[in-house]
Amino acid sequence: MTEFSTFTWIAVFAVSAAIVNAIGIFAIYKYKAWAEKAKTYFMCFAAGVLISVPLTFALPNAIGKNFYAGFAALAGFLYMFYSNKFIENRTKQKSLAFGITAIEGIGIHSFVDGIIYSITFSASIAIGILSGIGLVVHEFAEGVITFSVLLEGKMSKMKAAWYAFFVAALTTPVGAFVAYPFVNMLNESVLGLALGFVVGVLIYVSASHLLPEARKYEKKHSNWAFLAGIMLALFIVFTKMIPA
Repeated sequence: MTEFSTFTWIAVFAVSAAIVNAIGIFAIYKYKAWAEKAKTYFMCFAAGVLISVPLTFALPNAIGKNFYAGFAALAGFLYMFYSNKFIENRTKQKSLAFGITAIEGIGIHSFVDGIIYSITFSASIAIGILSGIGLVVHEFAEGVITFSVLLEGKMSKMKAAWYAFFVAALTTPVGAFVAYPFVNMLNESVLGLALGFVVGVLIYVSASHLLPEARKYEKKHSNWAFLAGIMLALFIVFTKMIPA
């Protein structure tokens, strides 16, 4: 069996993210009631994965590459916090989800997702897969939310769907492919800092965006979706920790 290269893994997950995002856009376009209900479960599941992976696997791996990766994680968290505040102040709107309410903000968020794929897979295929699961799953909710934001901006349904696709879905693989050549040149120590920064970003996305938004629209059994995300992440982490 031929093993995938790092770039192939990045491409698979980045393109999958775009596809899942597009499915979310199509779902809210065609089946609004179902999509609004389903997005909560997707967010909860993704939050469970994205809070577990950084704390139990990615951060220890980053510190193993660079002792100061914890400081980089704090920097990543603060970067997301203050960039979110900047976007809110600039748009003069309250966040509907992910702290992003303007087209440019949505595009930046999705582009950064792509960069995260390049960094995590370059650091470790296992970390890339674990983080990628959570990121890909949350794309469904992001597609639903992006379409809703644009629709609230008085766009027609068709125009909002196309804008959401180009701005939220396609920017993720673009970010991954643009970042990969640069990330690929990083030495182990610098890659450890980059991975630490991404850890802070992932923790922020989970704790400050996905979970609060999911609780706002909490559905029956949504807590089980959150726990399912945690259990899946821990199961994969433990299988990676056990020597073959």
